Amino acid sequence: MTVAADVIARLKKAAGQNGFTEDQQEIAPHLSEWRGRYQGRSPLLLKPRDVQAVSRILAICNETLTPVVPQGGNSGLVGGQIPFNGEVLLSLSRLNAVRHVDADGMSAIVEAGVILATLHQEAQAAGRYFPLSLASEGSCTIGGNISTNAGGEAVLRYGNMRNLVLGLEVVLADGRVLDLLRTLRKDNTGYDLKQLFIGAEGTLGIVTAAALKLFPLPAEWVTAFVAVPDVSAAIALLHRTQETTGGLLSAFELMPRIGLEMVLAHIGKTTDPLSAPSPWYVLMEAAGGAQSALREEMERTLGSVISKGMATDAVIAASGAQRDALWRLRNSLSQAQKHEGGSIKHDISLPIAAIPDFLARGTAAVERLIPGVRPVPFGHLGDGNIHFNFSMPKGSDSAAFLSRWEEINRTVHDIVHTFGGSISAEHGVGIMKRNEILRYKSNVEIETMRALKRTLDPHNILNPGKVVAV
Repeated sequence: MTVAADVIARLKKAAGQNGFTEDQQEIAPHLSEWRGRYQGRSPLLLKPRDVQAVSRILAICNETLTPVVPQGGNSGLVGGQIPFNGEVLLSLSRLNAVRHVDADGMSAIVEAGVILATLHQEAQAAGRYFPLSLASEGSCTIGGNISTNAGGEAVLRYGNMRNLVLGLEVVLADGRVLDLLRTLRKDNTGYDLKQLFIGAEGTLGIVTAAALKLFPLPAEWVTAFVAVPDVSAAIALLHRTQETTGGLLSAFELMPRIGLEMVLAHIGKTTDPLSAPSPWYVLMEAAGGAQSALREEMERTLGSVISKGMATDAVIAASGAQRDALWRLRNSLSQAQKHEGGSIKHDISLPIAAIPDFLARGTAAVERLIPGVRPVPFGHLGDGNIHFNFSMPKGSDSAAFLSRWEEINRTVHDIVHTFGGSISAEHGVGIMKRNEILRYKSNVEIETMRALKRTLDPHNILNPGKVVAV
């Protein structure tokens, strides 16, 4: 598509001083995602600095039928933030104010462009804690986290982004500002409209600010790296630790030996925490108050599970530096896998009890299709979210391997569906899975989604072609 010159002029004026660029070199970093799978194009990058500018921009886009793609930190993995057809690109990066932190009310009001790590720092300075934690937290934004319903490592205890949002400020397709920016914990006055925009990937409205839940800042973190013989043992360990800590377990991450070896080979300042290799590992973490005695309880629990064969070895971090080193192993896994050549990825969720059988069946199915493929399943076992990835066989051709992405996805996703799972747990739908969901969702679900899109964005200007086709 081509955006008319007079429309571009109006949009530039609406964005205000320093609020736009047509320089393709400046726009270029916004047109591809970090895996290099998607590449887009856009004649204009808008960078408004406040909600009023966003409102003016969308009013013009709606009037002139000009499609616009919103973008946060550009850390998405399903192409939802990429303008594929020359749409105007709208970055929320300059809406980056932390408007208010209410320590007593356990809430914060922040703009969409605030970096997640910045919110962590602001909350901690107020003696509070914001629990969303992602490997990309140094670059991802709150608006993007909301629009993709981000998950991460702490979902087990605190829930995903949907559970952390109290209120939203949203600009609708026609430029009107929907002010739902309330910090109430209970409000039963009709439909919970904010939930429509969480996970919608900017297709129903553009989130410009959010009221978020904060929590008491933990006084104690207990982080353990545990060797387990198999995934069933890891699940047994999960249940046991949940019981002994009284539900204070916040993270429970699964890693295979091959994944740890990739990290050790390619990521600097990493070491194997244990003396002998194990088929599987769990990185788990609990947090509590000053009098929680969590470390002692974790030591007792690990001693018990090792004696019963549910685990074979374990180490508990003795300092903040050791905790960071253990988390570096987990959070570097995706980066390490890039060094091993092509990787076909899946972001799936399953009933936890079904995961061992799924892993066996899914791995066998892909190995039949591609002999020598290297399975690297890892992720958030505590909430049933597995990143079921496959690295190409050693010595094979990366392009040839990646050309089978859709075939492998279909095989895996069909198996996920038979187990009652989801083909997108935390990465969203974007363009990558837009057509895939048609295979697994009912006609009633899809038509209801389309009806919402037609109602809130009748001219289909907001991130068109993403999530659901209309």
